[in-house]
Amino acid sequence: MIRVLVARNAGYFGVEVRVLLSAQPDLKMVGTLPLDSDFAMRAVGLAPDVVVADTELMVGQVLPIATDLHQRVPGCSVLVLCDPAKRGMLPPRHRGGRVSFLLKEASSQYLAESIRRMAAGERIVQPRLQMASMNTQRDLNTRELEVLGLVADGDSVRDIAHRLSLSGGTVRNYLSAVITKTGARNRVDAIRIVRRDGWLF
Repeated sequence: MIRVLVARNAGYFGVEVRVLLSAQPDLKMVGTLPLDSDFAMRAVGLAPDVVVADTELMVGQVLPIATDLHQRVPGCSVLVLCDPAKRGMLPPRHRGGRVSFLLKEASSQYLAESIRRMAAGERIVQPRLQMASMNTQRDLNTRELEVLGLVADGDSVRDIAHRLSLSGGTVRNYLSAVITKTGARNRVDAIRIVRRDGWLF
């Protein structure tokens, strides 16, 4: 039996994952949790094999949460349901770890089969999302977006360094790079610009 946990950001009700998977006897829905900085800690008690993240958050904001989850529940994989019309929801080009990516409009059969493959150790990126990611111009890399997303959530440099296993100097370097690449005046302005351009929620 594969244990599936749904993650959503507050106030967002999108794909009915539970309904889509209800006819699959080998998949057990163990709950729905808000996708926030405490997600991984709360997920531990539910012992999921796969987390399906149905969210409006951008990939740069989801990846730090996935990193926390993998540290606390090492065998768990994360599947992010993406809207290819939103640039910030596209898969990263060069990294992603045990995070997989599927279209929000994926059929129940495709979703269920993807969960089974992930539980067996595979990583999945739906081809349409992979092509959209490759064809999209982006100045910021995934790690820079992760760091900026955590700053936007109110985390300090020290918090981010601990969470992403980086030094404080490296975090500050990422933030400086973001400010330079976006032409922003400061971190707050960089967050505004990146949100305007669809890379952060």
